[in-house]
Amino acid sequence: MSNSIQTNVDSIIAQNNLDTNNTFKSQTIQRLTSGYRINSSSDDAAGLAVANQFRSDTAELTQGVRNANDGISQLQIIDGGLSNISTMLDRLKTLATESATDTFSGDRGTLNTEYQTLLGEINRQAQNIGLSSGAGVGARYSQNIGVYIGGASGVQSNAVVNVDMGGSKVDSTGLGVQSTNILGGASSEFATANDLSAGGILASGASQVFTVRTSSGTTTVTITGPASATGLSASDVVNQFNQQLTGTGINAAIGSDGKLQFFGGTTAFSIDAAAASGGTGITSAAATDLTNANLNNTVLTAGVSVAGDTLNFNVNGNSIIVTLGAGDTAATIAKSVNSALNAYGIQAVVNNAGTGVNMEGTTAFTVSKTGTGTESLAAQVAATAGASNTANANAALAALTTAVSNLGLVQGKVGTGQNQLQYAVDLANSQISSFSAAESRIRDADIATEASNLTKAQVLQQSSIAALAQANQEPQALLTLLKG
Repeated sequence: MSNSIQTNVDSIIAQNNLDTNNTFKSQTIQRLTSGYRINSSSDDAAGLAVANQFRSDTAELTQGVRNANDGISQLQIIDGGLSNISTMLDRLKTLATESATDTFSGDRGTLNTEYQTLLGEINRQAQNIGLSSGAGVGARYSQNIGVYIGGASGVQSNAVVNVDMGGSKVDSTGLGVQSTNILGGASSEFATANDLSAGGILASGASQVFTVRTSSGTTTVTITGPASATGLSASDVVNQFNQQLTGTGINAAIGSDGKLQFFGGTTAFSIDAAAASGGTGITSAAATDLTNANLNNTVLTAGVSVAGDTLNFNVNGNSIIVTLGAGDTAATIAKSVNSALNAYGIQAVVNNAGTGVNMEGTTAFTVSKTGTGTESLAAQVAATAGASNTANANAALAALTTAVSNLGLVQGKVGTGQNQLQYAVDLANSQISSFSAAESRIRDADIATEASNLTKAQVLQQSSIAALAQANQEPQALLTLLKG
């Protein structure tokens, strides 16, 4: 021990140890109150770097699990839509089967109206779930879907799970049923019709107007081009027609030649087309007076009728006489014919020029004119021979069988994707647990050890304070040497 009163070495040593013990105690309290062994880089710089990497990987994987669960949820939404479409395909098959038998005695036009409506609903739902043909939001999931999951550091090249939905199209076009119909009899087709199968019909903002006349009235159908520059597809054209022809008894479809066809069953009609205002038209030129090819027909050109002129019909041995008045117009003549002949299955429709009357019947008939008026009758045209009432329905059944198979392939992709993402979630959750445990072993405080260290620090602090007090008394002890 030094005998100096200038420098109290023991006091200095006691102070240094007290500072060390205070620091040890503060560090122990910090660890106990924070729960972490490493609270600053000075605690364990190397350990902190490793722990931070584990924490970063855990944060990435935690969000990756959310991403995968979002992907599973979206695939479940798609799966529900596919289930609906599958149910609608079943109904389409039921309708086609009903129409495919020769014993069916109802109106195939009524069946086809529901059939075409269901095709439109399939298109709507396919767009809604993002699996329609074409591009844009309606086809947003018809591609490879990359879901970022993450993983251990250094494997980012394998951090994305790819769900292959490429080419998955479940609208009527994608399933191959867009041009099917279950109508019976012959179809009517404009002589100047264009092949619509390649699409690109009408320019952006362009239109083509059709006038459709039946014995019950006149309907104007306007086919409108798309907002984009791609043009309408064949199914777009058919859908627009059938939406506007609802209630007329006439349906539109695309034939095997890719051209627009009209089916009217027992409905007499006259259809006229104006020229398209831009782009490729549905007809290449203005077409007039398309009639129902499934009906026998003849045309009366309305000249100047004289009172007492007559139209003499013979239907299945029945003689029906229609007497005309002086100056009858085409509309007046059509009204008179319909009043007298509807019960015999003969309907009269004014042509689009308003100068003639198309007389169409489900059975063969003859008509002649007497009188001095200038009306004239064209030669009668028989209904298209050999037209099958079941051919369209049988073709639809074959297409629907393929459609069910194609839909099953898409459903398989969706189911595989859900399982694939679930496996990825399971691995990510396992990694999160492992990385969290590894980080905990490095970063977290051992509470039992730190509690023991706190007791130790408190004892050392108390002993340091006591020793310092003793050391501070040493210079006073030297003063006894100065006493006499």
